[in-house]
Amino acid sequence: MNPNAAKETYLDAMGAAEKGLAGAPSWLRELRRAGAARFAAVGFPTPRDEEWKYTDVTPIVQTGFKPAVAGGANGVDPARLEGFWFENLPSHRLVFVNGHYSEKLSTPGAWPKGVTVMSLADALRDQAHRLEPYLGRYVPEKIHGFAALNSALFTDGAYIHLGRGARLTKPIHLLYVTSGAADPVLSQPRNLVVAEEDSQAVLIENYVAVGDAPYFTNALTEVVVGPHALIEHYRLQEEGASAYHIGGLHAHLDREGRFTAHGIDLGGRLVRNDLRSVLDAAGAECRLNGLYVLGGRQHVDNHTHIDHAKPRGTSREFYKGVLDGRSRAVFHGRVVVRPDAQHTDAQQVNNNLLLSRDAEADTKPQLEIYADDVKCAHGATVGQLDPDAMFYLRSRAVDEAAARDLLTYAFARDVLRRLRLEPVRSQLERNLATKLRVAALLQAQEVLQ
Repeated sequence: MNPNAAKETYLDAMGAAEKGLAGAPSWLRELRRAGAARFAAVGFPTPRDEEWKYTDVTPIVQTGFKPAVAGGANGVDPARLEGFWFENLPSHRLVFVNGHYSEKLSTPGAWPKGVTVMSLADALRDQAHRLEPYLGRYVPEKIHGFAALNSALFTDGAYIHLGRGARLTKPIHLLYVTSGAADPVLSQPRNLVVAEEDSQAVLIENYVAVGDAPYFTNALTEVVVGPHALIEHYRLQEEGASAYHIGGLHAHLDREGRFTAHGIDLGGRLVRNDLRSVLDAAGAECRLNGLYVLGGRQHVDNHTHIDHAKPRGTSREFYKGVLDGRSRAVFHGRVVVRPDAQHTDAQQVNNNLLLSRDAEADTKPQLEIYADDVKCAHGATVGQLDPDAMFYLRSRAVDEAAARDLLTYAFARDVLRRLRLEPVRSQLERNLATKLRVAALLQAQEVLQ
């Protein structure tokens, strides 16, 4: 399918969706129309767009993906999900199959007072007035075509609202499962998280697949962090080898709000992540940690944007990548310190390890500082394994393959050690070891410790 035909197909779908909004609130109709208008204006991004110059989405455009429809579990049963849950981690579990909430597969448990968690489709039907002040308000106006596509056509996702002072003692685990279909399927989850003053929660947003059919996930999450609230967000992307994943995470922080985001990319054929965090009141704090481990012809593109809009903000950004085969990674990290954001403290680091001559990493850390009383630093590296470290291990009777595995694992594990939830950290370390084909993992772990 050529780009023009693909664009017309989605515009037709938007027109059909518009007809079904007759009874919807006016603000929701306007959100949909704005998304459709933006998509009509910009279409799909191309390498001619500066923000997409290293990421060619032609395979997504050319594949005739069909929007997923709500229709039960699509062959997914609880037994097939067992391997996706984290051992020894009690959690509130919500399962979405092909982007649609599955009550049958979910075990959310009881919610404390002041906490509302439900599917976005149900919330729009029953509590639309509560979503109006937030949904779509924290996504930039000039969004790219895929984000506009989500705004125009999303149907379901998660709605999480923490009232003032509400604190969850167990994490919320959102499991997005894609199950094979006759036609390549498109799912477009939309998540909204609202944390009012002094509330706290941990959220796990997990993308996996059952089967190896090609599919496309186009997800968008908005997080509103109120005064003195704390949100820790885990985005675990373990999509299938033939999957395409475009994701957006947009956070807005109020006074003394704290937001931590961990982004882990182990799967997917072509992946693009856009993460934007606005520190819009004094004393806000944002921490972004990321790890991407690629092989074969995988392509992962991380674009981050931290906007220090007010004084005394703190941000820490730490991303690492391991690339093998003919894989390619893109990192563009932008930190903006506005004139009113005096006493900002911002640090950004991106390190890439190339295990193959054919792997490629393009990194662009970027600081834009318009205030004079700040402390900011950034740095980026692209390199191979340290020959001195290899020599050190070889001199202690570690063979070359094991030494290479050990150093690679230690390099990547440096990010995982920042994950506060031990069961998540441990399972991801095991998944990482499998991804890297680490030899003698237990022995390696003993050496690392």
